[in-house]
Amino acid sequence: MNNPIAGVRAIHNAFRRDIANIDAAALDAARGKPGLAATIERFRFFNEVLQWHAHGEDSVIAPLLEGVAPSVYATYEADHRGLDGVFSSLRDAVSLRDPLETARATKAFKFHLDLHLDKEDAHMYRLLQERVSLPDLAQAIGQMGGDAPPERFPEIVAWMFPLMGTEDRVSMALAWKAGMPAPAFAGASRLIKKAIGAGWVEMIGVSPDLAA
Repeated sequence: MNNPIAGVRAIHNAFRRDIANIDAAALDAARGKPGLAATIERFRFFNEVLQWHAHGEDSVIAPLLEGVAPSVYATYEADHRGLDGVFSSLRDAVSLRDPLETARATKAFKFHLDLHLDKEDAHMYRLLQERVSLPDLAQAIGQMGGDAPPERFPEIVAWMFPLMGTEDRVSMALAWKAGMPAPAFAGASRLIKKAIGAGWVEMIGVSPDLAA
């Protein structure tokens, strides 16, 4: 069985890369460069995906972790609520059409998100990997994406895979292949090919099983 946590780390890396891009664009806008509206719309979608991911952790990972490390998850749930608060500040800045406050709020969001993801990778998911059986962990992580509306799946693939390197793309695709019925994974593969073009060939070169 493939390591299911590799797929979680892959999407964490996509979050890191995109918030870095969004933060840089917001800073450019504060310096007078056009394009703030497009940056904000990208951030809105980014935050939607992040909320689906966070809710999946709250509803699926929290009980799993509570069984092997009681009270640990509370700090991670608090991080999620803190990020909600920073997003509210950003929404207020956007409503006032204030590029400087928007850039400040985006920087604050990036700072908190980076710390949170680093903590999860280094601590929370490490605890789960050490103390939960691989089949149980794979099942839980497979359930985490249940909050995302199925009709939004093509948007998620189109957003996520261009942000990933080949290794992370392979990890995510293998996780999907393990957890999806064959027809569903065939559809996901078509979406991945559309999103990254020749990058699919690189993925097959790393993991020929993806073409099977």
